[in-house]
Amino acid sequence: MQVISIISTKGGVGKTTVAANLGGFIADAGLRVLLLDLDMQPTLSSYYELASRAPSGVYELLAHNERDIARLASRTVVDRLDVVLSNDEHRQLNTLLLHAVDGRLRLRNLLPIFHPHYDLVLIDTQGARSVLLEMAVLASDLAVSPVTPEILAARELRRGTLQLLEEIAPYRHLGIQPPPLHLLINRVPAVSTNARLVQQALRQIFQEHAGIRVLQAELPAIEAFPRAATQGRPVHRVEYRRPTGRVVPAALDIVRDLVCELCPQWQERFGQVTGKDREGPSHAQRP
Repeated sequence: MQVISIISTKGGVGKTTVAANLGGFIADAGLRVLLLDLDMQPTLSSYYELASRAPSGVYELLAHNERDIARLASRTVVDRLDVVLSNDEHRQLNTLLLHAVDGRLRLRNLLPIFHPHYDLVLIDTQGARSVLLEMAVLASDLAVSPVTPEILAARELRRGTLQLLEEIAPYRHLGIQPPPLHLLINRVPAVSTNARLVQQALRQIFQEHAGIRVLQAELPAIEAFPRAATQGRPVHRVEYRRPTGRVVPAALDIVRDLVCELCPQWQERFGQVTGKDREGPSHAQRP
């Protein structure tokens, strides 16, 4: 089971959009995917319609060490895509974990309960520095940080997300290796000299930086992403052909390039996803 966290100490960079569409595409490739919503603003929890809602969620998992998958995992209308809902309504988890002996390692210690049931766990996090964010990073095999091609966003990346990784580095002494960080340039405008300069600067800055790299795949600022979110559907189902007259590839190809770069072990499966036969949400019951 692979664990990928979507992280940033800056809000509004598109973490939930990335998590939801990675999960939807990989599930359509036939893999079992669990979305884990650690954001206090539970946007990911409501991105997809639920086929069945579990009685528990993130609060019970982390506060009470709930280990019953049937009580934790809600099933979405996308086949093979489940979600552990964000339900910390009184925002108690950060305080609880801050004062717990195993606070930053609790999720890492609980994740093995999901191993027999899922091929991939995608963790969506809040856009602020917190114990929950540090816990998510320490539980991951890989961290993906969306960054918009703006100079202020690049500065916040250095000041926030990179500093977080430096501060959790001492966990190496406990045998816990912080995950490699992949930077995903998101919301790239079709024409912008400034955005292109920021992209080039990011690639140059991190070219020789151990443990950090800028992904070759980028997410353009196309209308298909907000349209898919409005419909509660994976974007590759909404736009599987490139619109006439547009240079930017179809959303299907954009997301496929990203998942192939993040999870090359499943590249053959990803090549079989067309989006054409899934134009609406699937309500099929799983065996």
